[in-house]
Amino acid sequence: MADLSELDLQNLRHLIMAHEVNHCKMQAYAEQSTDPSVKQFFNKAAQSATQEKQQLMQFLG
Repeated sequence: MADLSELDLQNLRHLIMAHEVNHCKMQAYAEQSTDPSVKQFFNKAAQSATQEKQQLMQFLG
């Protein structure tokens, strides 16, 4: 792992939190959807946000 500056760590933290917020929103939209294709779309988006968050977290340790 490369040494990260304080600014890099702050930016990383913001990106991780943004993906967490997106996951929560997409999951809520999926739960509220009645159309199966719309529900599937939002479930996939929520899963993608989680995967991206996990990839970013690898930079922390």
